[in-house]
Amino acid sequence: MDFTAALPANPLEKPGYRLDFQDEFATEQLDQAKWLPYYLPQWSSRERSTPRYHLANQRLILEIQADQAPWCPEFDAQTRCSSLQTGVFSGALGSPDGQHRFNQACVVRELQDSIRTYTPQYGYFEMRAKATIGPNNVVALWMIGFEDQPEYSGELAIMEIKGWNIGATGLKLGYGVHPWGDSQLTDEFFEDEVAIKVSDYHIYAAEWTPSQIDIYLDNRKLRTIQQSPNYPMQFMLGMYDLPLRQPTTAQYPQQFEIDYVRGYQPLHGY
Repeated sequence: MDFTAALPANPLEKPGYRLDFQDEFATEQLDQAKWLPYYLPQWSSRERSTPRYHLANQRLILEIQADQAPWCPEFDAQTRCSSLQTGVFSGALGSPDGQHRFNQACVVRELQDSIRTYTPQYGYFEMRAKATIGPNNVVALWMIGFEDQPEYSGELAIMEIKGWNIGATGLKLGYGVHPWGDSQLTDEFFEDEVAIKVSDYHIYAAEWTPSQIDIYLDNRKLRTIQQSPNYPMQFMLGMYDLPLRQPTTAQYPQQFEIDYVRGYQPLHGY
């Protein structure tokens, strides 16, 4: 089986759309007006959830390093992560109120000021990226509701690649919707076999409209999902390490290399 070739970057201009957000990672430091450098800090802390990363050659390189500690052992076992996000919200200290409450035991352990750097409602979003990962790693670009209201908690996964789903002839590309606390959504998540190498640059994208979500790989539509969250969502961009999943001799650091992330809005609306 032949692999689909790595894809060059798309032009910045997208006909019929205006650019709404972009990061080409061309600066020496992470633009913290766009990205918050921590992962769900309300359940842990900003310090403990700080990612390992650097910028080089106009790329963002997220890493899992051998000496990296778990980000939240109280609620997420030995999972390690290096992740960025474009918003943060939490309730009161000790409360269960906060974004993406992935474990029913989660309570707020560090109070967070509400920040929104980029929380669109609908649009076309794309990322060009590649990764060097082992069988216990996951890389993903996903969106979650800001969750300042509990029902604004749906998840839209634009792309998710699990290391244990990578084979000799390709990989399973994950994408879709998880409702969490949003009763208006249903769980609709897919893992499609695609003939690409995770170590090659590919373009992952989604168009989110008021009625549906279209998922794209390398500018080709994979699927239409006939449901849609109806509130603003923020981005989550990260790599994760689940060391208890299976024994591994993977070499560190594991890396998720991002060329760019872009967001567009249609010129005439949806």
